[in-house]
Amino acid sequence: MVLAAVRSRSDHPTADQIYLELRKENDKISKGTVYRNLNLLSENKEITHVEMSSADRYDARTDRHYHVVCKSCGVIYDAPIEYQEKYDEQIEQMTGFVISGHKTTFEGLCPKCKEKLALLSDKNTPQEGLG
Repeated sequence: MVLAAVRSRSDHPTADQIYLELRKENDKISKGTVYRNLNLLSENKEITHVEMSSADRYDARTDRHYHVVCKSCGVIYDAPIEYQEKYDEQIEQMTGFVISGHKTTFEGLCPKCKEKLALLSDKNTPQEGLG
């Protein structure tokens, strides 16, 4: 059920969002069960655990990829660029580490928040010829 819930979404849900969704289907499911299953599924590479500063998220995509997050509303999308394995190789050569991968999250304003900010800015800007 937990795996199906993650796979049914593309919005990188939190554990609590998955719990609340599953709770609608089965009121006997516990939060602990959901958390344990999310951890087990991510350890088994059936889903991806996306660590965020606010609340961790879960992703049905298991291939290496980047994310972009809105600093205002917190929405997360898959970034539309390919994973750069050359960075792993370069860092390995430069440091002597055995690199297993890297995680990159781009931060900014999503289109909706950018539009809201522009509207607020327009409202707060004095209009020429008025006043």
